[in-house]
Amino acid sequence: MTGGYLILERPNAGLVLSTNARFYAIVKPINDEVKPESWAWKWTDVKLTSPQLSRESMYKLSLNHLTLQCVDSRNPFVEHAIQYAIAAAHLASHKDKEALHKLFLQGNLQVSSFSTFYFSSLDITILGSNDFYSYRNQIESLGLPLTPESLGTLAPFASITFNSGESNGANCKPEVAKTGLGSSAAMTTAVVAALLHYLGVVDLSDPCKEGKFGCSDLDVIHMIAQASHCLAQGKVGSGFDVSCAVYGSQRYVRFSPEVLSFAKVAVTGLPLHEVIGGILKGKWDHERTEFCLPPLMNLFLGEPGSGGSSTPSMVGAVKKWQMSDPEKARENWQKLSDANLELETKLNSLSKLAKEHWDVYLGVIKSCSVLTSEKWVLHATEPINEAIIRELLGAREAMLRIRILMRQMGEAAGVPIEPESQTQLLDSTMNAEGVLVAGVPGAGGFDAIFAITLGDSGSKLTQAWSSHNVLALLVKEDPHGVCLESGDPRTTGITSGVSSIHIE
Repeated sequence: MTGGYLILERPNAGLVLSTNARFYAIVKPINDEVKPESWAWKWTDVKLTSPQLSRESMYKLSLNHLTLQCVDSRNPFVEHAIQYAIAAAHLASHKDKEALHKLFLQGNLQVSSFSTFYFSSLDITILGSNDFYSYRNQIESLGLPLTPESLGTLAPFASITFNSGESNGANCKPEVAKTGLGSSAAMTTAVVAALLHYLGVVDLSDPCKEGKFGCSDLDVIHMIAQASHCLAQGKVGSGFDVSCAVYGSQRYVRFSPEVLSFAKVAVTGLPLHEVIGGILKGKWDHERTEFCLPPLMNLFLGEPGSGGSSTPSMVGAVKKWQMSDPEKARENWQKLSDANLELETKLNSLSKLAKEHWDVYLGVIKSCSVLTSEKWVLHATEPINEAIIRELLGAREAMLRIRILMRQMGEAAGVPIEPESQTQLLDSTMNAEGVLVAGVPGAGGFDAIFAITLGDSGSKLTQAWSSHNVLALLVKEDPHGVCLESGDPRTTGITSGVSSIHIE
């Protein structure tokens, strides 16, 4: 919600909200016919299935060297997640490799001519909630209106739309039409967590307790998911999206990039379990503080139908501008940091006022939810009412400053952080009844916009968005992170969280 671009550099903070859009990883063994050569060399098959993309990939995994050989199409995020999770399992069971190997042991095979175990193949299925992807084309082809109700008619985990054509430069679109909710981070986290739980490295039924590496199991998942995600991206990003997928909503300050120096040398031939050991023992200096929206405030996301933006190319353009005009960049970033802190302060103050003066707070929010912001002051009739409304208006002013400064950054860097089409939409949104703030999340561009509304005003907003050809998504804020599921989400339904796993 705040901290776009600034969050790349310590000690800048960002406010990150997790939602109930989530990725699932389902892990189970495959009991295929055993080939004798696989017994001797400790090779196993890994099948990765993505039903929404109609893709199935096969890998050969060497359990001696913890390396994957791709047979057909590749998914670098899942590849690194698999290798690093299994390397962590080897490291955790360094005194009892046999116990780990038995997890993969095939049935009751009697093989006297080989002294090694056969490792049963792994079947990994990944599923992403519909809200990660754009379904505008499907809805329009069915002749349905662009409303959340229309989205709700789609089957869970529906087939995904691909962006048509190609474009170059900072405006290029990703392969898949996405809404900008951190799908790669959620997917990576889900796969890492699923495998670590499957292999007995962590216990997600009680993830906050101290585990095998002297820290909480959630911390282990976080470190391995960060390393996997960074390697797959080919760079060390801020890590806010992975941290959110693991822990949920938070105020986040990034880790020093040097903490992943061990991951960078993985390609030089250092044994992978030693790489993982270095990562787990590293000085992780990120800062994470619990954060959520004040009571009676709701998160809404609207997809404008532009197909999304390429965050890496936009970040690259901003960094180039920083180097070419460092003085103006520092001035812009300092003002932006101050505005981000102001919004955070106002939201925390509103949470405090709600706790201390609930009845008054409830009345103010209910009254303001049916009015545009310039009329809120009419209800500042008592000191506490006045204090609450002052904080509400202060939050709006901080968000307006953030938007101005983000636009200035984009203009200077030559990238559409808040494109004109988004500006018009956001101005209209912030002028609507019961809307506190609205903006472009993260790196901005043409991804979904967000709005924070008061009370029950959300239904009017979604109707207004629909009239502007904006599709309101079904996601809501959910402060929880990774969790263990009790069954296949395709048959048991969806529960709350960001990224979750299912083990068989």
